[in-house]
Amino acid sequence: MNSQNQNKAAKESSLCLKGGRLVGAGDKDQQADIWIRDGVIQGIGEAPCDFKGRNIDCRGKIIIPGLFDMHVHLREPGFEDKETIQSGADAAMAGGFTGLACMPNTQPVIDNRAQIEFIRRQARDHIVDVHPIGAVSKGLNGKELTEMGDMAGAGAVAFSDDGKPVERSGLLKNALEYSRMLGRPVIDHCEDLTLSESGGMNEGAESTRLGLKGIPSISEDVMVARDLLVAEYTDGPLHIAHVSTAGSVRLIREAKARGVKVTAETCPHYLVLTEEAVREYNTRAKMKPPLRTEKDRKALVQGIQDGTLDVIATDHAPHTIDDKDTEFDSAAFGIIGLETALGVILTRLVQEKIIDIRQLVEKMSLNPRRILGLDLPGFKKGLKANFTVLDPEKPWVVNANEFLSRARNTPFNGWKLNGKAVGVVNGTGIWWNG
Repeated sequence: MNSQNQNKAAKESSLCLKGGRLVGAGDKDQQADIWIRDGVIQGIGEAPCDFKGRNIDCRGKIIIPGLFDMHVHLREPGFEDKETIQSGADAAMAGGFTGLACMPNTQPVIDNRAQIEFIRRQARDHIVDVHPIGAVSKGLNGKELTEMGDMAGAGAVAFSDDGKPVERSGLLKNALEYSRMLGRPVIDHCEDLTLSESGGMNEGAESTRLGLKGIPSISEDVMVARDLLVAEYTDGPLHIAHVSTAGSVRLIREAKARGVKVTAETCPHYLVLTEEAVREYNTRAKMKPPLRTEKDRKALVQGIQDGTLDVIATDHAPHTIDDKDTEFDSAAFGIIGLETALGVILTRLVQEKIIDIRQLVEKMSLNPRRILGLDLPGFKKGLKANFTVLDPEKPWVVNANEFLSRARNTPFNGWKLNGKAVGVVNGTGIWWNG
């Protein structure tokens, strides 16, 4: 644990979370104690009078199954000036996450068993569970398929060339056929590079006003349509990353109705921001896919509401200050999100009654684990303790200088939010900031 929060994460053999509101899947919603021994739930209800261990007052707090982010860039190995496995996991912990899956676009690329094992070794002592995603193609070159089975055996939970699309349809077909056998999804970054070319923001009135080359929404839609057809043909499990357009939502909805094995995610920034955030050439709002129109944003919200979009993930993409403090066209794509995601979703979606807390649990805790084939946390005797404790009304102001991430590239700096994680419990590990 880094020195900034070394005194905040600890091991507890016996622990009781007292009086919190428990919200899980289905209709489970009760105020109760949870008592834990050696990282395992011993009971739900009123703790026995002879319980010996640490007691934490959770009255006025909501306890949910631990949050999980299935789309994170940890940058290690190769780009430790941006983020490390340690600092990224620390940021996840501070944001209320007990688990994450990290993308393979590192240097060297996570495209073999040795790199999968490296990630797992680096993360094994952290309170946050870190699950590596292996590359689809060797070196992310889009030409030769990796040894997917070998990486799966080493602990890869999915396969992706994220940061780049799988451009060759034949390669995607082969990857989906293997993924069907392995029971692990292919996660694709949907972008037709011949349409997006050197664009830096959404193509439309705003890009014209700013004099910037745009990325048309069809650059995403075309590849989503291609991916869905290949997934339908192969019957392989496809997950579409960071959906940003109304057209993609429509295509995914129609494919699900046909029985295609597809799941999809969007991100907090696409749900609450539009291309207008790029005004004044704000590089902290430069990302790929780019922020789109209000019409697209509303379609994404509807997709979250009706289940077309299964997951809210962050696409946490750390960069150095120099990567962002430059001319817009030269600035790197991507923003960070681990430490703001929960607050943004609570403030702008839950408190505005667009979704409820149970839907948040589905989108940010349970569905990501279901898609990746991981054990689901819950409130049942004998299960591993895996919880996020949140204060639903806690007011706070986003201050990027206080982040545990090494990066500061957020468009939410200075935002006033309500609702924040005040603690996480994962096995015998506990971090508490309440």
